Amino acid sequence: MAKSSSSYQMSAAPVTVFVHLLAISIATLTLVWLIKFREGFAFNSRIKAKIFNLHPLLMILGFLLFSGEAIVVYKAIPADRKAQKIVHLILHLIALVAGILGVYAVFKFHNEVNIPDMYTLHSWIGLSTISLFGLQWLLGFFTFFYPRAESTRRTSMAPWHAFFGAVIFFMTIVTAETASSFPEEISTGRLLS
Repeated sequence: MAKSSSSYQMSAAPVTVFVHLLAISIATLTLVWLIKFREGFAFNSRIKAKIFNLHPLLMILGFLLFSGEAIVVYKAIPADRKAQKIVHLILHLIALVAGILGVYAVFKFHNEVNIPDMYTLHSWIGLSTISLFGLQWLLGFFTFFYPRAESTRRTSMAPWHAFFGAVIFFMTIVTAETASSFPEEISTGRLLS
């Protein structure tokens, strides 16, 4: 007698546990790096590198971790569809707010140390990513959460929402990977005034 096809499906639990352990590790390493090796972080400081340090903190915690968590939660939490959508929406909103604050912090840093804005590939990809992320959030809100949205529109938009959500998440990873294009003074934390 043949086994049922469900016996070959892998449980999401081990992957979910691994992703959460990875997220905790990333958050911990980022905080240790910024506090121990980069003098901490602050919105206002005589040490301007502290203002800059808010940028990687908010972007990693917000865009990579909260956004990633929102993706995992939508598929992994054992709840009804409405609860999944609410948690997904709120986590993405937290990611968007953190991203906006992170962009604000880096522009504030540039203005205080007289560095031009938008001069690296990282900054252009990053601004494109946060703009698309905000647009995706708004479209998702009005398509899937807003009570007056048509069910036929929701059905037709769902695969596109998932596809562009994955593309935007990968864009956040590409943005993080291009962060090494910062000038040496910023990446080594040598800006002290």
